[in-house]
Amino acid sequence: MKTLKNLKNAMLAVTASAAMMLQPAYAQETGKPLHLEGLSKTPTEAANNALFDPTDAVLLLLDHQTGLFQTVNDIAVDDLRRNTMALANIAQQADIPIIYTASEPNGPNGPLMVELEELLENDESAQYVARQGEVSSWDNADFVEAVEATGRKTLVIAGVWTSVCVAFPALQAKAEGYDVFVVMDASGDVSKMASDAAMTRMANEGIVPMTTNTILSETHRTWNRPDAGEWAKLYGKVSPGYFAVNESYGRAQQAAQASE
Repeated sequence: MKTLKNLKNAMLAVTASAAMMLQPAYAQETGKPLHLEGLSKTPTEAANNALFDPTDAVLLLLDHQTGLFQTVNDIAVDDLRRNTMALANIAQQADIPIIYTASEPNGPNGPLMVELEELLENDESAQYVARQGEVSSWDNADFVEAVEATGRKTLVIAGVWTSVCVAFPALQAKAEGYDVFVVMDASGDVSKMASDAAMTRMANEGIVPMTTNTILSETHRTWNRPDAGEWAKLYGKVSPGYFAVNESYGRAQQAAQASE
């Protein structure tokens, strides 16, 4: 296991170095948010509002519990877990607050996925909110207060089940004036029919469906930034295929430099 971990770390380093090779000269500080600072054209307000704004966002991870995972049938659970962790990593990289919760961790729904707990338990920007039996997290006073305390009005939501634990608070928050994005591939449901019906219901209310790779790209926005290497690592976590692309590019560049 240690050898495999060392190999993975070495491959991540190659991925990051490949991104740095592609990165143009970094722009001077302009006082703009980092995801906009390196752009060669300042977006108009309308163009900027058309995309996700990480500076106004809160990530809500709802009920990613091991018992519930056993009922998920619309997405491979391995993909669900990987995308959930990638979302948390994206939020950490972009300084997006994370609020997470479990419906009833001591009951049959089970505890939160262990890798998520381990990642967030020492993250001061992440907050776990215990509920008192409420099915919808938006019916829990502590949860809503935690969201309000961030001062942000854009919610990025993922959870299990999509048709319940995601849809209920998404619809309630949207009705109360929040902009809501639902990350479908970091959520799971009992069937594709249940997931499709929930997404149709939410979309009809103006809630926006997203995938993890889209959240990543709209948060990252440009390679012309000083932390480009860290973003490259995140692309590899979202897409194993993209990891291979960066790995092959980095190895080719290393070979070319060695032959000079």
